[in-house]
Amino acid sequence: MLRGFNAGTPASGDVVAERAGERGDAGKRLTGAMVLGGYRAGSLAARWVPSIVANGLPNPLGFGAHLANPRRRAMIERHLRRVNPGWSRPRLRASVQDAFESYARYWVESFRLPSLSAPTVAAGIELVGFEHVTAARQQETGGILALPHLGGWEWAGRWLADQGIPVTVVVERIDPPELFQWFAELRAALGMTVVALGPDAGRATLQALKRNEIVCLLSDRSIGGGGVDVEFFGEHTALPGGPATLALRTGAPILPVAVYFTDSPDGHLGLVRPPLPVERHGSLRDDVSRVTQALAAELEHLIRRAPEQWHLFQPNWPSDPGWQEKPR
Repeated sequence: MLRGFNAGTPASGDVVAERAGERGDAGKRLTGAMVLGGYRAGSLAARWVPSIVANGLPNPLGFGAHLANPRRRAMIERHLRRVNPGWSRPRLRASVQDAFESYARYWVESFRLPSLSAPTVAAGIELVGFEHVTAARQQETGGILALPHLGGWEWAGRWLADQGIPVTVVVERIDPPELFQWFAELRAALGMTVVALGPDAGRATLQALKRNEIVCLLSDRSIGGGGVDVEFFGEHTALPGGPATLALRTGAPILPVAVYFTDSPDGHLGLVRPPLPVERHGSLRDDVSRVTQALAAELEHLIRRAPEQWHLFQPNWPSDPGWQEKPR
């Protein structure tokens, strides 16, 4: 009888827990709405203010974020020390500040991009090695652009879409879901097809390559499990195996790519490296491991060109504080 009673009528402790859960859910919804509203307001402001004002925003925004985020400040410092162990303390501190300002520039640009004209976007980017992208599409296999979290890659994505080149991007899901949907719509406004990282991402990217599209994969951080063990900046960690797996299964080339900010207000340099060798030599697992390690070396090369533009503020190696809490 007690079991039947408790099943039909929650005990007082259960009621308290249920109400606490409801308050927690309400708090999450309120926080999510505030975050989404903040991004929307920032987007509108960045689009409507004059370019000269928008281009002046990243420095104060980055400075404020630098002061307000000691944990992220410490994390990017760890990463930059891996890239350049010989940097002096003043040089390291300055580069950490530059990383926050670079990240702020990335967001201001992303918010402005939908309102910029195609000629403005074209004038703001110089491309080196783009013949590798052209060759990939000529062989009708599509192409896999493997990028680090660096610089202003969305500017290049918008430029590709303006040229009539279909682009599919795989992005991490974020909370609240409404914010993820807003970001997806923002990138769709730039002409990109957005695929959420998850069980369906592999099928969606395979189909995109079959349609001879360009698939963009951020490749310097493994999330959600399934990473491949590699040596990256002198330490072992996991990087995504998706680029290698897709290339080995489809024949599409992996093109390591970075898009750097230049000193001019809307300036960018897009660097496309030659395709990685992806021939089969053994088991798929061994080949994925080999190709991913080769990609790690290419990412090191690209990041070392401008480490202060590397926007990686999360733990990325097992020795990093918070690694165990990182989504795997």
